[in-house]
Amino acid sequence: MTLETVPDPVAAAGQVVVRLKAAGVNPVDTYIRTGTHAVKPALPYTPGTDGAGEVESVGAGVTGLAPGDRVYVAATGGSGTYAEKVVCAAAQVHPLPANCSFEQGAALGVPYATAYRALFQRANAKAGETLLVHGATGGVGIAVVELAHACGLRVIGTGGTDQGRATAREHGADVLVNHHAPNYTDEIMKATGGRGVDIIVEMLANVNLDRDLGLLAKHGRVVVVGNRGRIEINPRDAMAREATILGMILFNASDSDLREIHAALVAGLRAGALKPVIGRQLPLVDAARAHAAVLEPGAHGKLVLAV
Repeated sequence: MTLETVPDPVAAAGQVVVRLKAAGVNPVDTYIRTGTHAVKPALPYTPGTDGAGEVESVGAGVTGLAPGDRVYVAATGGSGTYAEKVVCAAAQVHPLPANCSFEQGAALGVPYATAYRALFQRANAKAGETLLVHGATGGVGIAVVELAHACGLRVIGTGGTDQGRATAREHGADVLVNHHAPNYTDEIMKATGGRGVDIIVEMLANVNLDRDLGLLAKHGRVVVVGNRGRIEINPRDAMAREATILGMILFNASDSDLREIHAALVAGLRAGALKPVIGRQLPLVDAARAHAAVLEPGAHGKLVLAV
């Protein structure tokens, strides 16, 4: 990736140009860049789907948005948010409440939308259920913790650092375990009285999925959010529990799914129930370094680029 000067984007009918203050960096950005993701944009392209800033201009037919409005962007298929300005469809631009910084706004599009879709559109999570978040300390993990806590689920989270586990607890996790400990799964089962968990949101399925099946209660569900390779599982563990393994990818969300997701997220932000954690910030010129950093272990919150 290289930093280049290009013409300013112009809003066509139904589009909005946003002058960005911050851009979010996600693991999926690196998969798209390397060509290992299902989404393969035409080259050259500007990476990034998450960002936050102020509306600069709107195209014909756009209502409800005006220059100067504080907004966050969730722009799948837009012109890319690793930039000073982005043009995208009006439906991909959402109000950013005054109690949220631009950096926090840049942490919403992929992590919080993924968390909501995993919990409520795929796993059909219900208040009173017990949830295990594998990797509760990163951008998506903290989002899952906050959303689940706000909706009445009991949350068990795993994390590899003291700082990360402390942050997850501050944001609503009821039980935290160190996934580097040799018998951490015993702690999880003990926390459920031996019953197992109803839902697992899995960030690294190629490492954990086989073990996950043994942690489920009957009729439990695993939602695979992240994966970096192959794994062998024992289907009998799924059979005995009548368990369900659910794949998900945010790019498959329909327009109505996305309307539901972002209406819920804006409401949660305004109520103060959702407070994205910014773990690290780099300048835009260091986007390549950010792509290496976002894949490093020990994630703590969201990595953003300052524009």
